[in-house]
Amino acid sequence: MNPILPRAKESLLFVLAVCLLGDLWSGTSVSAAADQNRGKTSVSPNLIFILADDLGYGDLGCFGGKKIETPHLDRLAREGVRLTQFYAASAVCTPTRVSCMTGRYPLRYDCRTVQSDREHHLPAGTPTLARLLQQGGYTTLHVGKWNLGGINKKHAAARVAGEPTIPGPLQQGFDYFYMLWEGPGIHFDLDKRGVFYRQGARHMVRNDRPSEPSDRWLTDCLTDDAIAQIERYSKSGRPMFLNLWYCNPHTPLEPAPEPHLGKYKDRAENQKDLYYRSMVSNLDANVGRLVARLKESGIFENTFIFFTSDNGPLHPGCPGKWTGGKADLHEGGIRMPTIAVWPGRIPAGTTCNVVTHTNDILPMFCAAAGVEVPEDAKVDGLDILPQLEGKIVPNRGTLFWQMNLKRWSTQPGGKPKPYATEVARSGKWKLMAADGKPLALYNLATDPGETTDVRDKHPDVAKRLASELRAWLAEPRRSLFE
Repeated sequence: MNPILPRAKESLLFVLAVCLLGDLWSGTSVSAAADQNRGKTSVSPNLIFILADDLGYGDLGCFGGKKIETPHLDRLAREGVRLTQFYAASAVCTPTRVSCMTGRYPLRYDCRTVQSDREHHLPAGTPTLARLLQQGGYTTLHVGKWNLGGINKKHAAARVAGEPTIPGPLQQGFDYFYMLWEGPGIHFDLDKRGVFYRQGARHMVRNDRPSEPSDRWLTDCLTDDAIAQIERYSKSGRPMFLNLWYCNPHTPLEPAPEPHLGKYKDRAENQKDLYYRSMVSNLDANVGRLVARLKESGIFENTFIFFTSDNGPLHPGCPGKWTGGKADLHEGGIRMPTIAVWPGRIPAGTTCNVVTHTNDILPMFCAAAGVEVPEDAKVDGLDILPQLEGKIVPNRGTLFWQMNLKRWSTQPGGKPKPYATEVARSGKWKLMAADGKPLALYNLATDPGETTDVRDKHPDVAKRLASELRAWLAEPRRSLFE
């Protein structure tokens, strides 16, 4: 016998080491062993991040919506927590997705608008959420919209051939991906002809190679694959991270399959409203189908689900009581309907009114997984798990937004003024600005509709936030083209 062992057995270090090794031999992760020592779950949780596209705060019943039936998302909200002040990093698509994947402001990559997938991409080697979880022992899966570059046939073919080109999901930390081809050509043509959802599943890509065509409604097809991959990889003994990014209810507005269309025919205001309602109803049903399968498989109890949207809605989507919608930095464009569920960890039927942000998704999921976020990731977000669990946390300080000005209107009544390109939010105060110059100051506690500019009454607040905003705008940026 090794003479060191008797002495080691008397030490706490040895006891902990034996526990950790025992867990490893039995297929349990080191992070799970750490959780067990803290009196928590003995198995690392599966993580599911569901992102809708252009969904409005007022489109869901659990956030006050009246027009569309969303029983599955309403039930999910009752099983966890509703976040009433969760913000997207932008009022348009790509910048928010950069934030979700990196935990950083889109400004860090000078990302201020939607990318076309011609040459835009997230820089290679970025410490993404998927990469960190992959390194922490997770199987990482992406199903659905990407919009972070590299998903066109030219770049995929180059990657398969081993030729230099820009990265796609596999190069950003995912073990698997399945989606519709993006960028010029197929994607734009389907959109232009208004058959994106009805014919999109005929043009899918799986792990950089063309996939088998399907005549399924696109959202149904994506859910089919998500369920199939969950069932496939759940047998591996490794925890999973599923990044399920739906396209619904982004335009083109199309009639979703029955029963989602027929139930609104006598209630819709017009054809656009009818199609939109059917699409949100279909999205809700697909989330319900996924959750039902998790429960049937016995996976749900050890799964952390986070649901939100990338930005506010186009009309006839509903921003609820907030002003504006997609492409507006008013509340309707950036305040998202958000739900978090983790049985045994997040109290059911609760509400979190604390200000939270898509930058928080990376540190939150890493904390849930027991995966350390390295310092070189330089995340701007916070681990918000304590907030979701109902614990008191300190004030997070000022949040910032920047995006290119979009002058088109997304909601009835025209685009709300002022036409801001930047925002600084601190507590109840929200400063709207353009090129660093203040345009309006709102007290969201007393004026959630953003109707009254109070700069004259609170010049000190406006001055402070403007100074912080200009300092933030001047910080270094790394181009998406690197």
